[in-house]
Amino acid sequence: VGLLLFALGFAGILSMLTMDVTLPKEITEALNGQFTSEQIKFLILVNPTILLIIATVMGTILHQKVHLSAPILSQYTKLDHQSYSIAEIVRFGLIGGMITGILLSITHYCYNLLLPTEFSALEASVKPTIIARFLYGGITEEITMRFGLMTLIVWLCSKIFNRMKPITYWMGIILAAIVFALGHFPIVFQTVESPSLGILSYVLIGNTFGGLIYGWLYWKKGLESAILAHMVTHTVMLVLESVLG
Repeated sequence: VGLLLFALGFAGILSMLTMDVTLPKEITEALNGQFTSEQIKFLILVNPTILLIIATVMGTILHQKVHLSAPILSQYTKLDHQSYSIAEIVRFGLIGGMITGILLSITHYCYNLLLPTEFSALEASVKPTIIARFLYGGITEEITMRFGLMTLIVWLCSKIFNRMKPITYWMGIILAAIVFALGHFPIVFQTVESPSLGILSYVLIGNTFGGLIYGWLYWKKGLESAILAHMVTHTVMLVLESVLG
């Protein structure tokens, strides 16, 4: 399961080659003297690959100890003989993704009306391709943040509380969601000059809310349901972006 997840997550990392990633000016100037633009693109993949390796290893070692699962992959690899309802996993992923996509699109639209200048600066420099949204956002981020980080936090909390109970999982869900949201702050500070509390609150609220939904799905229905929901979220947002402008 760990090897399969790493392969899927690495495909997401490679999808970043399809987009232009804006680096801070001082870093760009330093790298341009030593590497070509194509080499820099590959260098950008190093950090997420290291994080993916760490997350995959931690998740593989710990997820069964805290009763979290990747049920479809476990059945496929014959490591788990328990019967799972794939239809239910898919249904919850679709519903969770649609709800998240609609709410995030509405939030994006409202904040964009209030902070048009900052949103323009942010969106001009951060332009993920459709394939990067689905593969990196939908798969790699879920493996890193849910399978890796959330599993680790749940395991640590289980040691603190000395047993498994709902608060153990909710601590993992909430903390992993917040860490994921805060991880977007450097991009904001890099692309928006003196970002306001408004744009920071948007990034924090939007990404935390999505993380809560995906974390709950990972807990209740498995990692594949969270991955599907994340992909559906991007699908809904792309459709609504074209409708709402």
